[in-house]
Amino acid sequence: MTSSVQTIAPETKAVVDLDAMHRAFASFRETNDERLAQIEGRLSADVLTEEKLARIDRALDETKSRLDAQAIERARPRLALSEKSAGDASANEHKAAFRSYMRSGDSAGLKSLEEKAMSEGSGPDGGYLVPIPAETEIMERIAHISPIRSIASVREISTATYRRAYSRTGPAAGWVAETDARPQSGNQQIVDMTFPAMELYAMPAATQSLLDDSVVDIEQWIAGEIDTVFAEQEGAAFVNGDGVNKPKGFLAYPKIADASWSWGNSGYIDTGVSGDFPATSPSDILFQLIYALRAGYRQNARFVMNRKTQSRVRMFKTTTGEYLWEPPASLGAPATLLNFPVVEAEDMPDIAVDSFPLAFGDFNRGYLVVDRRGIRVLRDPYSAKPYVLFYTTKRVGGGMQDFEAIKLLKFGTT
Repeated sequence: MTSSVQTIAPETKAVVDLDAMHRAFASFRETNDERLAQIEGRLSADVLTEEKLARIDRALDETKSRLDAQAIERARPRLALSEKSAGDASANEHKAAFRSYMRSGDSAGLKSLEEKAMSEGSGPDGGYLVPIPAETEIMERIAHISPIRSIASVREISTATYRRAYSRTGPAAGWVAETDARPQSGNQQIVDMTFPAMELYAMPAATQSLLDDSVVDIEQWIAGEIDTVFAEQEGAAFVNGDGVNKPKGFLAYPKIADASWSWGNSGYIDTGVSGDFPATSPSDILFQLIYALRAGYRQNARFVMNRKTQSRVRMFKTTTGEYLWEPPASLGAPATLLNFPVVEAEDMPDIAVDSFPLAFGDFNRGYLVVDRRGIRVLRDPYSAKPYVLFYTTKRVGGGMQDFEAIKLLKFGTT
């Protein structure tokens, strides 16, 4: 007698979860409408209705988490199959030398290659560069996992610091005839902005038996060990980092009421209620936040918040009864709020007194991520015997580049 195990294809599972999310949200709307009717009729909601709504809300979050995880897994290319430079003899030589170093500690091949390339910082102190195809795939994986990186502007650099000149008033522009002079604006204000790349590290461990196993793809293994931890560290820094040995997060800059906004500060709209949305027409404050942003930035704008905040805005309705939050319309698509995409960043603060749990803006224009090219690995077989540690580093920086492009919602009064 034979038995067979039926497996569900990942794409099919994602479709099932997406359908389940839409059905759950339909149930959420129905239950929340019932709760609101109970409040209107007797000034309080039934406890059982509240509990049912909370269960559905958790189910929505859990389903969205599964969809996000599946999207990340689908986006992860298999390094072993990504032979982008299969015909490049020098690239193949580097791959072979790197694998030899990772498995046995033999660094002769890498030393020779990096000496020929005159690579700065190579050798025992700085580790060795992973092959370029592997580095490219690792960075693509991180971009899919790190929420802010996925919506920010990203620049690759080869030096320790990225510098750029930025016009606070915008470049001079106008209409002229063919032979007319092109005058420079009299009030042109240029600022010099610097974005240093800081060192981020991870230290995965392996047994020697794993390294000796020729079936194990070493580049695939190291990518799988570091992509998530790098993305989590980056994600926290891009939101709240203080700029000391890490990127400066967009919430770390001075904040000022948007009516008094000036360059170098993040403008905010306040809810007018300490630690909460307004009790009456709470969604109105979201419209104020949207229209605090100039029209040119709204075209590519999105909301950024954590899951708890999203759970609150999920209940908001228009005056005609339509819900403002909508689940993803298709696989890989984000949920939307007032037709703008919602990006979940769990490092955003929760709703609390005078906190800033919700941001809205064009992050591609507002926030800059800089990557210094090169991911390095230093093999350490001594510090944690019998395990082999791989001290893996990359350099990354970040900061605000356009202070007009992102607005915040403060849960308090000005």
